[in-house]
Amino acid sequence: MGLIYSKRLRGWRFALFNLCLGLGHAVVIFNAGAYIAMLPRVAGGLSIPPSFATWTQTDYMTSLALGFPVGAWLARRKGECRPFVWAFLVFALASLVCAFSASLYPYLAARIVLGFAGGVTLPLGQTLVLKEYPDRKKSAGIGVWSLFTLTPFTFGPPLGGWIADHLGWRWLFLFNVPVSLAIAGIVGALLYGRGAKTAFSHFDWVGFGLLAVAMGSFQTLLNQGNDWDWTNSGYLNALIIICIASLLYWIVWEIGSRRPFLDVRLFAHRNFTIGVLLLSAGFLFFQGLLSLLIVQLQLTMGYSSFLAGLVFLPMAIFAKPVAGVFHEVVKRFDARPLACANLLGFAGVYFWLSRFDDPASFDRLFWPKLIEGICLGTFFGPLTALMLHGVPPAQQPRAVDMAGLMRIAAGAIGISLQTVVFYRRAPFHMTRLAETLTPLDPPYGLAMDTLTGAGLAEPAATVQLAKIAKQQAAIHSVNDAFWIAGCAFTAMALLVWLAQPTREPRRLPWVRRALELLAREV
Repeated sequence: MGLIYSKRLRGWRFALFNLCLGLGHAVVIFNAGAYIAMLPRVAGGLSIPPSFATWTQTDYMTSLALGFPVGAWLARRKGECRPFVWAFLVFALASLVCAFSASLYPYLAARIVLGFAGGVTLPLGQTLVLKEYPDRKKSAGIGVWSLFTLTPFTFGPPLGGWIADHLGWRWLFLFNVPVSLAIAGIVGALLYGRGAKTAFSHFDWVGFGLLAVAMGSFQTLLNQGNDWDWTNSGYLNALIIICIASLLYWIVWEIGSRRPFLDVRLFAHRNFTIGVLLLSAGFLFFQGLLSLLIVQLQLTMGYSSFLAGLVFLPMAIFAKPVAGVFHEVVKRFDARPLACANLLGFAGVYFWLSRFDDPASFDRLFWPKLIEGICLGTFFGPLTALMLHGVPPAQQPRAVDMAGLMRIAAGAIGISLQTVVFYRRAPFHMTRLAETLTPLDPPYGLAMDTLTGAGLAEPAATVQLAKIAKQQAAIHSVNDAFWIAGCAFTAMALLVWLAQPTREPRRLPWVRRALELLAREV
């Protein structure tokens, strides 16, 4: 048991401490949010197809998810400060390797280490922040932390796109190095000499290994399915068997373990099951569609990395202000109608975006993204309250660990899943366009007359028409992905009502007296 110094930081030290921890949290998430805008540039820099570049994002997020519960265990075993500092030192070293890697596999390995170190810092940083706030101001600390959580999703894509266009994508990792070292040094100096409550805590290495194998094989299956033709590949069939076997064995092992890596018995609570599924599914669609849109704006519609990232900037107008106050609203109302309204808002936005048809019309994306920012700011609060309702206080840290891992892993799955949807629907729409744009159809003649009238020779006009058809097929494929998401969010809004209310309804005085009398008689 280590020495404990309960004296909290004050004044400029307190402000600097909050800034460093918030910046550290933002940097870890920023390497996921800003990196999306860089994917086409990364593919070109490493001389790999765009689908291969997606691995470097999804594997980062998968390792981020696995590092999250490990950070919570390190907090119990070693305290929060030392693991936090060491994790950021590893983060800086992995960033340096990413910055100077010239081929895919060393770069991918460094991205996996980068994600795991970042995932370890997430629960440690939040615990360190909340420890410095008195009990009456814990909600203020949570509000500050939520602001830094949303920043990478709103400002990250345009800033990442600007870095990719003007400095080069490797500069993201070069910036990581001094920032990570500064965070580790300042936090270590501010908390130097302060002890921590530590205790021996068993780590379930078997459970961790089985889950890592299951998640890794499933993510690899999604990443490479289109390239290896799914079940027609013996390699992918082997991955399917490994994933199913390790997942089933993991569930059996965790149920029988006295100190499981993740407590699957939490799914016996109805509200936890519904809440964590909605959180994970919502983040799956949000993160996947964000990645799909920002990449296809560059690859098929000719946007620069910065302009593609700028599409998401309107979300920042309302996302953070709304999130800053909405966690207080959740305390006063039943979370179910709030969550239902939020999910229906997402459904409306995605149905709206599924009607996009003009690649040159930037304002057609501005207004739905503005409303999506409001939905993003109100997404986490109600579903977190719903998830934790009915879970005993002693099990709530475990519930948070489980939800964090599932939510981040769902984001990685969503990126691969939306890519699968796109590459499945694009050939379908291209075939439909080829069936209608034939020399015997009037639209073909009208299009050719327009192109030849603009000064193109007939062969060049045919090539240009094929490019336009390919672009339209890509737009329709992206629209299909948004339409599917709209349907999914509508179903999720209905699923909310299967949960138990998080706040008891108010009863009139005579109703309360009647219930009291009935209870006495029973």
